[in-house]
Amino acid sequence: MVLTPREPGAAITGYHAHVYYDARTRPVAEQLRAAIAERFEVELGRWHDRPIGPHPSASYQIAFRPELFGSLVPWLAVNRQGLTVFVHPETGDAQADHSAHVIWLGGSQKLSLAALG
Repeated sequence: MVLTPREPGAAITGYHAHVYYDARTRPVAEQLRAAIAERFEVELGRWHDRPIGPHPSASYQIAFRPELFGSLVPWLAVNRQGLTVFVHPETGDAQADHSAHVIWLGGSQKLSLAALG
């Protein structure tokens, strides 16, 4: 198989990071969220204390601009305190963004891609 690299360019309009937690780790997720809000210009989504959409766990979303990727994702990698963080680009193709284009910080989980339509 020959690899034909694609340049993401304008195809990526933003990123989402989803912080997964459960009842036991919610306080850790709260601390992480507060630290993110202090350090980065992001849009923090609502708390979902149960699985929603394709996500198999309780979570909240962090929406951020492509320019923040190089600082936010490495920061999350070393500050996630054992939580799993699912990161994906926003390209307009929800199926691919949640399957082929994913980055997991911590253990990966099986998403319910059928929920994306």
